[in-house]
Amino acid sequence: MDKQSHWNKVWTRNQESEVSWFQERPDLSIDLVQRHAADKNSRILDVGSGSSRLVDALLTDGYEHVGVPDVAAPALDLARSRLGDLALSVEWIVADVTSYEPSHRWDVWHDRAAFHFLVDAGEQQLYVRTLRCALSPDGVVVIATFGPDGPKKCSGLDVMRHNPESLCEVFGAGFVLLEIHVEVHRTPSRADQQYVFCVFRRDTRHDNEDA
Repeated sequence: MDKQSHWNKVWTRNQESEVSWFQERPDLSIDLVQRHAADKNSRILDVGSGSSRLVDALLTDGYEHVGVPDVAAPALDLARSRLGDLALSVEWIVADVTSYEPSHRWDVWHDRAAFHFLVDAGEQQLYVRTLRCALSPDGVVVIATFGPDGPKKCSGLDVMRHNPESLCEVFGAGFVLLEIHVEVHRTPSRADQQYVFCVFRRDTRHDNEDA
């Protein structure tokens, strides 16, 4: 089964609140994005968002440029339906992040859903290539992955667990680590999952050597 078919199936057979990563309010993500996007005109991309409620919080707080890419259209349909008229101001993007071709730059790239599913080094580098194309020269990356004590599989797929050192190695010198946070997420089934959040700022001086 290809990636899109897999995630379409996940989102059509489960309710929004049944998936293991569901958060009624993603407080840490909200806090980190808002602190690094003080200007409400900032362009914010929530990669692999699914039906995450980060977009709800950002729109309510007055952000005017929010993009929501996900490989699964049913997930985006859930979020769009939930938002009602607010959905009209969101850029909905059905795309695999490793092949996404942005039409403009984004100031903040947030990902709590996609990167840890990239277990192949080649896919990870495609992700970083997309990130460089999409992020503004002084942009910020807020990325959360399963941590060293997190699950080894999710939704029937193998995942790659990370720590700050492994993320720095993948992203390369073109990204400067600013913050590290660890969060234990309680799933709807009452299991605990460790997430590592890292915040990076882009440093374009190293783009050529990382390419």
